[in-house]
Amino acid sequence: MLRKRIIGLFVLGIALLGCGNGQSKSNNDKTLDSADQKAVAVNQQQKNILFFGTSLTAGMGLDPSEAYPAVIQNKIDSLKLPYKVINGGLSGETSAGGKGRIDWLLKQPVAIFVLELGANDGLRGLPVAQTTKNLQDIIDRVKAKYPDAQLVLAGMQVPPNMGAKYAADFKNIFPVLAKKNNMKLIPFLLDKVGGVPELNQADGIHPTAEGDKILAENVWVVLKDLL
Repeated sequence: MLRKRIIGLFVLGIALLGCGNGQSKSNNDKTLDSADQKAVAVNQQQKNILFFGTSLTAGMGLDPSEAYPAVIQNKIDSLKLPYKVINGGLSGETSAGGKGRIDWLLKQPVAIFVLELGANDGLRGLPVAQTTKNLQDIIDRVKAKYPDAQLVLAGMQVPPNMGAKYAADFKNIFPVLAKKNNMKLIPFLLDKVGGVPELNQADGIHPTAEGDKILAENVWVVLKDLL
């Protein structure tokens, strides 16, 4: 009888130990699951802002951290906003070139799309109708892929030596496209920087680091209301 009771207690102890281990494992799993879920939630909350443009966006001649998209990322981080800036700038890019590579960049989710193209078209004197069509094609592709994305267009201007009519027609590309496509418009990306020697590099075209800080402010005035 005593032997049976000892055996019974031994079996009960093993059963309780097994239950205890199972509970401990369950609690650990629950903790890991919660951590994983939190990480997934953070990733899902973070949204991409794609800056798609020329050497002005790429930050030609500057450290990548000094380009205006990076300055904007710093501002976003300081405000603890869940946005990641993607710099899709490419030196020498034309509107036709942008049309050729936009699909590749759209493989990643885009919540806000900032389009800065056309300056190189203008400097080359390319037909305004051609630039307009290329920009519209890019906009259409973004809309088709991400219909809920918010769109921003950076206005540009060309020097008067391109001719008064061409300069006026070129400048008008951007407000017309912005209105047609319900885009937010940055009237002139280089406002307060273009033509100011101390804010531009030796080529007189690309802003210095201080100049890019002003570009960032020009963009931020419009962008902040979309965040």
